[in-house]
Amino acid sequence: MLEIKDLQKSFGGKPALEGVSFKVERGEIHGLLGHNGAGKSTTLGIILGMVMPDQGEVRIDDVSVQHNRGKALGKVGAIFESPSFYDYLSGWDNLRILMGYSDGFDANAAREIVAMVDLTNRIHSKVRTYSHGMRQRLALAQALLPEPEVLLLDEPTDGLDPEGIRWFRDFILRLRKERGMTVLFNSHLLSEVELMCDRVTILRQGRLVFEGEMKRLQSEDLVFETSAEPWDEARQVIEQLGGHASGKPGHFTLPPGSDPARLVSLWVRHGISVRSLATVKRSLEEVYLELTGRGGNP
Repeated sequence: MLEIKDLQKSFGGKPALEGVSFKVERGEIHGLLGHNGAGKSTTLGIILGMVMPDQGEVRIDDVSVQHNRGKALGKVGAIFESPSFYDYLSGWDNLRILMGYSDGFDANAAREIVAMVDLTNRIHSKVRTYSHGMRQRLALAQALLPEPEVLLLDEPTDGLDPEGIRWFRDFILRLRKERGMTVLFNSHLLSEVELMCDRVTILRQGRLVFEGEMKRLQSEDLVFETSAEPWDEARQVIEQLGGHASGKPGHFTLPPGSDPARLVSLWVRHGISVRSLATVKRSLEEVYLELTGRGGNP
């Protein structure tokens, strides 16, 4: 549904994107991750035709954004950066005016979308009286009014309380289930990405460092937790077997296909005390920090 091909972009001679390519399949929820300055917003800006790439192309349902922007973006709804509204007008009037700039305002469709985002009771109140969460729901309503097939979301849960974050997560999952919506969003809340996304793309300093399914991201190596002592000597044996000890004592990985029984046998042979050994599932945060180079020892 969405194809990003060899995007390159520099600002003032400084590279922001260097050959970034990835795909978002139809009906998929796809997370775009990376630290500040990794290139996430630049990528979204290029997808929306707001930033011109130095090289590369974005295709939406096989239509080029760079060569036929109007047709390509006709299937897209978006919340990009901080959504702005006329605070002195009601939410309803904002939708009416903003939609009038593009395809026109359909009151029946608007009422349906407003009900979907739980704003019916406040849609005729002035936006200046809205909470941050209500403003985000109004922005979501605006993004959904063109009846898009693709939804692009830039930090959509930023500043929301836990209840608002859960509402947003459930809403997006329902959109995909009921409407087959394709969603690409970036977020710094890795726990939400882990709960929502089918696949993720991770950028580091303008370069792609991972694209794939969540389960592949989290299961490439065997991950263990142990109480082996002394830890420094236990770690040396792990490294002899091609493993890697993380910054947290007792946590380490072994290459795929490794036999943990062999490791225990070597520990015992070296006089290392082993009280427990168990496999653990690496969190998305741990994998993300490794891939972005921010998972060094404390």
